[in-house]
Amino acid sequence: MRLTLIRPNLGDYRSSDAMPPLAMGILAARAPHWDVSFYDEKAESVPLDRDADLVALSVETFTAHRAYAIADAYRERGTTVVMGGYHPTFLPDEALAHADAVITGDAEGVWEGLLGDFEEGRLQKRYTGGNQRPLSDYRIDRSIYRGKNYAPVELVQYGRGCRFACDFCSIHSFYGTTLRVRPVEGLVAEIEKLPASRLLFFVDDNLFGRKSELLALLDAMTPLGRRWSCQISIDVARDEALLDRMAAAGCAFVLIGFESLNAESLRQMGKQWNSVSGSYSRVVGALHSRGIGIYGTFVFGYDADTRDSIDRTLDFALESRLEIANFNPLTPTPGSALYDRLLGEGRLLRPQWWLEPGYRYGDAIFAPRGMRPEELEEGVFEAKRRFYSWGAIGSRVLASYSTFFRAGTTAIANVISRREIYKKQRRRLG
Repeated sequence: MRLTLIRPNLGDYRSSDAMPPLAMGILAARAPHWDVSFYDEKAESVPLDRDADLVALSVETFTAHRAYAIADAYRERGTTVVMGGYHPTFLPDEALAHADAVITGDAEGVWEGLLGDFEEGRLQKRYTGGNQRPLSDYRIDRSIYRGKNYAPVELVQYGRGCRFACDFCSIHSFYGTTLRVRPVEGLVAEIEKLPASRLLFFVDDNLFGRKSELLALLDAMTPLGRRWSCQISIDVARDEALLDRMAAAGCAFVLIGFESLNAESLRQMGKQWNSVSGSYSRVVGALHSRGIGIYGTFVFGYDADTRDSIDRTLDFALESRLEIANFNPLTPTPGSALYDRLLGEGRLLRPQWWLEPGYRYGDAIFAPRGMRPEELEEGVFEAKRRFYSWGAIGSRVLASYSTFFRAGTTAIANVISRREIYKKQRRRLG
């Protein structure tokens, strides 16, 4: 039986920041008796006429429009199509208009059942994944990534879930309140097979789930001598000893959601706990003093935000010499409390923005209270443009030249980010 796995892009184009999607490797590892092929539209074109018995797509909200077009093309040829991922989990009925079956939640456990049902000619329309399933049986087939033009970063996963439930985020809706981690021994065995020269990136939504589990990971990573990066909540900076342990274990970069300099905006988004680590400047200093680079993310559009909020945040990011930064217009996605609230308040300008032909990447999706929608769009793009100007990039690279690795990684990441910003801005989805 021939199985084709597809990760769609925002549209039919290639990205310069593509990294291998772990979800597809996990699905491939759980289809041992199938002839598996994989196409990643971020790195290569996706054929719409491939002979396959079954096509499976992993769908995010930003890629839903394109995913539906690919799915429709295959179904017109008589090919069975299944979908999974965040978007079909929250909008299964919408996805089923373009697919023969959907998986909601984590695929492990039910994916194998879906494949068996298909082989026996009794495919169901809905399969409910088990987001409480232990990760002791974690498996991945990385052979499907070979030959693709990916960034020189190796993705790994320690755990799933997040202990926080931020207003704009759908992670908590997807995983619930549970935190699950893999046995460290299996993770180490996987890492030891990966190229030693590559930077590792932990895709966990928040590597700092429970302190005991983070310490167990750091104990395991220290003797490996690997450089790694992760997403982590800012409260890790409260513990100086923990930061020392992270640096000693090889942590080179962290992605931190600073989100806002405005206390009222942090309260509204449910991240008032961001202040527990002291000032943002102290957090930046604590990480930089240990040789750890920072990717800071910021979001704008909460009720207390104005155009001045964007300008002040940009000044902070530049003055703090954050190695990388992302400035985002607040984007209500299905599954988030934000989406439900704005929909109930009648403030969504485009309730189904991911499908609307008039929507362009970067457009305001709702009516902010502190500025006009156009001010939000223009202000965020201007912040990106100024942060990723060639002069600002050069200044950051020079500031990070404590090690060649850190400076080189900062330079490459900034050039790629600049390219992607201009490539995606105002692009029509699909």
